Amino acid sequence: MKILILCTGNSCRSQMAHGFLQSFDQNLKVYSAGTEASGKLNEKAVKAMAEIGIDISHHTSDQVDKYLGEEWDYVITVCGGANEACPAFLGKVKHRLHIGFDDPSHATGTEEFIWSEFIRVRDEIKDAFWNFYSDYIKSQHE
Repeated sequence: MKILILCTGNSCRSQMAHGFLQSFDQNLKVYSAGTEASGKLNEKAVKAMAEIGIDISHHTSDQVDKYLGEEWDYVITVCGGANEACPAFLGKVKHRLHIGFDDPSHATGTEEFIWSEFIRVRDEIKDAFWNFYSDYIKSQHE
């Protein structure tokens, strides 16, 4: 089972989703990429995941072009708000899904509020991707 999680910057939401899916099932081949990949991970995203025992610090922020020639079972976009354009993936894909989340890296306010946004979005990603995994992946293996 080969899954690509797609976002714009590939530094935060797609990285957290990647980390969760991989933690649910080590046999999945999970990758993440961005249409405008920043080339680095968001430090708060790494810290938020580490807080619950998932290390994504070794992940890389990759351009989607790297994966265009490959075949995918699922390509999942995770962009959120209306002002954010979700990238289209033109490669060979069996299933396309959109599971959108707010971008915590755009949060403004106090450090406490910004951190709470990372935790909120992390927890939303965990729940949504557990549901995806349970409904689409686990059921195919049973």
